[in-house]
Amino acid sequence: MRILLSLALMLSCGAGAHDLITAEAAERYLENAAQWHAQSGSATVANERAEAHVKIGAMLDEIRDLLNRDLAIHGKVQGLPSNYVVAELKRLGTPLAYSESRRYFLANSAHYRTALEIGLTGPLEQVAKLRLLRGDFYDSFDFDPLQSTQTLNQLQEQVLLAEDLASNTFTEPNLEEVRFIAAFTYARAAIIAPEENVAAGFRTRAIASASKFERDYPDSMRSAAMPVLRDAMQTLK
Repeated sequence: MRILLSLALMLSCGAGAHDLITAEAAERYLENAAQWHAQSGSATVANERAEAHVKIGAMLDEIRDLLNRDLAIHGKVQGLPSNYVVAELKRLGTPLAYSESRRYFLANSAHYRTALEIGLTGPLEQVAKLRLLRGDFYDSFDFDPLQSTQTLNQLQEQVLLAEDLASNTFTEPNLEEVRFIAAFTYARAAIIAPEENVAAGFRTRAIASASKFERDYPDSMRSAAMPVLRDAMQTLK
């Protein structure tokens, strides 16, 4: 791998000054991916396997953000190191999540879900839960956060996750985002719930969450979305 990466470095020196992933960064990513992938499958302690999944997921999300910037600006992944990383991560068994229809890289939520299913404990447990919540929420819509591709079961799972993170043990600045996601998750569930009593319960929680969010975060840009959420809930009655 080092020989190929050295070649990538030489080839990219003259043309990749604007590349978001350098050859050095590519080498670091791939070395970490190989190490953590091996740990995720071979560590004798379950928590070590779970932590390896969180580390892989966080690294892939970092790479995803860089590659999506390329896609937004250029319409394609730029640079030999970036394309090499994408190909090698797939070969190593730690591929980046990608949507062909949307033509961008998704959050790598599967690693966080796996870590939690294994029984992750310690400081990384909250990290995994937050990243899972974010990834599933933001990847589930294109423009309108009230229009979701999630099922009611998925939304109910997300509600439980958001409520867990919004407990007194979770702190700012992430708490604001968690409560924002929770409010819209209640609203989404209210929209698609087939039974009126279930929909009414979610609708009540959505309206209450939106009002409390506005009171607690009057200067937040996210507060501007709360009247829209409440109006949508009122039309369901």
